[in-house]
Amino acid sequence: MLPPFFALSLQATRLALEAQQVIALRMLQLWSGDPRSRRESQRMITEKIAAATAASMTAATAIATGQSQSEVARRVLGGYSRKVRANRRRLGRS
Repeated sequence: MLPPFFALSLQATRLALEAQQVIALRMLQLWSGDPRSRRESQRMITEKIAAATAASMTAATAIATGQSQSEVARRVLGGYSRKVRANRRRLGRS
């Protein structure tokens, strides 16, 4: 088992790399002028608001139940990772 700091660092790095892929895929779609571009730009904003709200609720719940700081961070990163991974798969199919 990895020490919490090392495991969190790997999780955050993986999330950052996947997020960069999603940004690149979105930019390609937006630059293409595809009719779906407008929907994607609106979706991008609403998803960010929803993800931030969900992350806040995840953190608050974890803190309220007495979870450690590293567990709170792990859960929040996990929530963002699931969303980013889903976007990468969806945008990769386009």
